[in-house]
Amino acid sequence: MSVNKVILVGNVGKDPEVRYLESGVALARFPFATSETYKSKEGERITTTEWHNIVLWRGLAEVAEKYIKKGSQLYIEGRIRTRSYDDRDGNKRYMTEIIADQMQMLGRRSDSEGPSNSDKKSGSGNSPSGQNQESGGSYGDSYSTGSSDDTPFGDSSGGADDLPF
Repeated sequence: MSVNKVILVGNVGKDPEVRYLESGVALARFPFATSETYKSKEGERITTTEWHNIVLWRGLAEVAEKYIKKGSQLYIEGRIRTRSYDDRDGNKRYMTEIIADQMQMLGRRSDSEGPSNSDKKSGSGNSPSGQNQESGGSYGDSYSTGSSDDTPFGDSSGGADDLPF
């Protein structure tokens, strides 16, 4: 038995880069920072930041396109994947990514980030994926990719392994 599970809480490093594959599937990528603060032996406060490459597919990518901006605080669950590619000079490069399957927006929402609470309609409006369809989503809403059968990995129809970035 093996487990590949990642849980991160941190901040988006830049606005998500969203693109749509020929099949219409949405793909979003963005850098994500997690920080740890501790005191040294001398009592000095030290903060270290780790950067992660986040990849979102389908509905999660669409949510990111609408609501996630640089600085947004997120909770992300997913798995680690390392892939290789050849750069322009023909050198083999490796990239470690977090393939997210759940995301929750944390922190406070600014006025420019989607509908306000007063704009929401009554009723739950929750879809099976957790996205509030009537309100378009808000901070604190959870999003997930749904079943694992929805992921584009491991099938012969292309997917993440065929991407140039």
